[in-house]
Amino acid sequence: MGWQHLFSHWRSAFSRASVVVFPDFTYPMLYSELDTGNFFVIPGSPVDVWAAETYSKTHTKDQLRELSGFGKNDMVVLVVGSSIFYDDLSWDYAVAMHSIGPLLTKYARRNDASESFKFVFLCGNSTDGYDDALQEVASRLGLPHGSIRHYGLNGDVNSVLLMADIVLYGSAQDVQGFPPLLIRAMTFEIPVIAPDFPVLRKYIEDGVHGIFFSKHNPEALMNAFSLLLSSGKLSKFAQAIGSSGRQLAKNVLALDCIAGYARLLENVLNFPSDALLPGPVSQIQQGAWEWNLFPNEIELDIELPKMDDDFSNGKGTIVHAVEQELASLNYSVSILDNGTEVPMLDKPSKSDWDILREIEISEENEMLEIEEVEERMEKDVGVWDEIYRNARKSEKLKFEANERDEGELERTGQPVCIYEIYSGAGVWPFLHHGSLYRGLSLSRRSQRQSSDDVDAVGRLPLLNDTFYRDILCEMGGMFAIANRVDSIHRRPWIGFQSWRAAGRQVALSAEAERALEETMQENFRGDVLYFWGRLDMDGSVIGSNNALTFWSMCDILNGGNCRTVFQDGFRQMYALPPHAEALPPMPEDGGYWSALHSWVMPTPSFLEFIMFSRMFVDSVDALHKDSSKYSMCLLGSSEIEKKHCYCRVLELLINVWAYHSARKMVYINPNTGSMEEQHPIEQRKGFMWAKYFNITLLKSMDEDLAEAADDGDHPREMWLWPMTGEVHWQGIYEREREERDGILFLSSLTEYVYSSLSLRKGWDREQRSFPSSAVN
Repeated sequence: MGWQHLFSHWRSAFSRASVVVFPDFTYPMLYSELDTGNFFVIPGSPVDVWAAETYSKTHTKDQLRELSGFGKNDMVVLVVGSSIFYDDLSWDYAVAMHSIGPLLTKYARRNDASESFKFVFLCGNSTDGYDDALQEVASRLGLPHGSIRHYGLNGDVNSVLLMADIVLYGSAQDVQGFPPLLIRAMTFEIPVIAPDFPVLRKYIEDGVHGIFFSKHNPEALMNAFSLLLSSGKLSKFAQAIGSSGRQLAKNVLALDCIAGYARLLENVLNFPSDALLPGPVSQIQQGAWEWNLFPNEIELDIELPKMDDDFSNGKGTIVHAVEQELASLNYSVSILDNGTEVPMLDKPSKSDWDILREIEISEENEMLEIEEVEERMEKDVGVWDEIYRNARKSEKLKFEANERDEGELERTGQPVCIYEIYSGAGVWPFLHHGSLYRGLSLSRRSQRQSSDDVDAVGRLPLLNDTFYRDILCEMGGMFAIANRVDSIHRRPWIGFQSWRAAGRQVALSAEAERALEETMQENFRGDVLYFWGRLDMDGSVIGSNNALTFWSMCDILNGGNCRTVFQDGFRQMYALPPHAEALPPMPEDGGYWSALHSWVMPTPSFLEFIMFSRMFVDSVDALHKDSSKYSMCLLGSSEIEKKHCYCRVLELLINVWAYHSARKMVYINPNTGSMEEQHPIEQRKGFMWAKYFNITLLKSMDEDLAEAADDGDHPREMWLWPMTGEVHWQGIYEREREERDGILFLSSLTEYVYSSLSLRKGWDREQRSFPSSAVN
């Protein structure tokens, strides 16, 4: 009964994993009873090469052959095949014996001491069933005693491989992956002969790294075998094949393995919206393992062979110890009517949780009914002392509910508040504490407890949609702050900083914070953008000898299509003709550009920037919804980049707006606090597209969009612009004023009627009724 429960424990353990990764295709078959649909195979692990290299450090061919009873002149031919352990001779090997029968008859019958051939079969378990079956085949073919031997896969596999002179892959059954036994044999510099399977032809060049033969063709096998022999010994051709095969084996599957794990991580991991995304799998060029790191581990005598051959040495591993312990546990059982024992599981099933949920819902509904009934029942007013105490208690609770927390009190009188944007609990350690900063959470589930962080989802319902939250990233948080900004931010300056700034160690130091605050207090007038997270324009990062331009760097970050998407979005936003230039020029003066959404500016300027950004984002979004050209995200190549499609363009949008709207741009060194103006305004003359960034034009465009939204005249089904912030135009103000005037008119009319009645009929305003005489 214990082993039965052990099986259930293992199945439960496998089911908890998102993915169970195996290094070989045979393992999913062996563990098929535990498969819950999450098995995945990534072949090509370097463990086989590493195991062979480690084994060859401590063992020699001559030593092993002597211990096994092979002579120095014996030509040992090792026949391998399936890696699955069978207790009896498998059908696969039975077919192989038929195919290599002529080979055995020709070479194993020789009694010449100078040309003694020994055929060794490495397969199955070390059981009498295998030995008896092979000896029966040997006697049937008239082979001399001792010419055929058998070793099981549950023995020392490496020793059998290292003793061999030639390795023959005798199985005729197609394989899905490169056989691990062949990789080890090639690592031992042993020439291999194998059927021409497609998976082997993909990596092995015939006559260079090994020799192929047509399966079920004994004559082709005989020809391939004869190429490796010369006067009863290995030919020079065989030695060359062994040497080149060793070089191939070291990295034969490295690229496939690395790309497989990268693709797995890309599909399994959910990166935060503001995380630095990895490159696409298609760009991986790593085609070899870093073997220079392996010798240190090999010299340290890491016991890797025991991991691989824990069947061979008879020693139990920690897994076996745990299994023995679990198997010895006693489980309570219940007996059914038919006498079948059923284990009593301690953990609740899904039906148990459903019943518990129904009970909770029933109790909750019952409590609500009781509260509603009590509210409708007549209650004794009570004595005055009790009423007074309840009133005081209510006032106290009301005061506590509206009491400002410590962070808000510390920010009182501060000229600026920097909102730190984050979207996961894992980045909490990177966030700052103090009067200068305030958290801005893009996800309610990841908001810090006991803090006054701003809930961006509560301020902008659009962020409830994970699709838009992912493609907008930090810009979604800025839209949330700008939406009804007076209710949350009433300071002359406003700033933002992504949590990634601290992660990359470019957040403001205490010295830089003091320098920034002093500068804003001294120069409270003027339109200035202070930024400290800068775009890395060093061309050496990607192998270029020249510094990158703003737009070329934008292309690199956005799948090579930044310029195309930006100018198409710009043209859509301003309704420019197709032939008109729509890519704002950016200077190549060597100055810094803002990145990581780490900047401070006056609050009115921020609202103007958000006005521009909302319209630009809507134009880019319209391209992806209305145009077949943009049916998919062009700003990313990998699935993760496409998921956060607009993020990297929006991160650089502040630069285009600040440069062409004639804002002074000042870079703050985040460590020292020193400041340096970038792209001076005097040098921009003749380059700025000021007409497109004029506040009067932007307000006019904003009002036109607001009027269309108010009238229900949406240009597309999912129109993004109204969902990114406030919708206001003159007609809304006029309608609100008319409604307010109507309410005042009705109030005045009611008052007039009451006054007239009181004069004529004696209306009692206290009792709100007529006297009885007036009624008569």
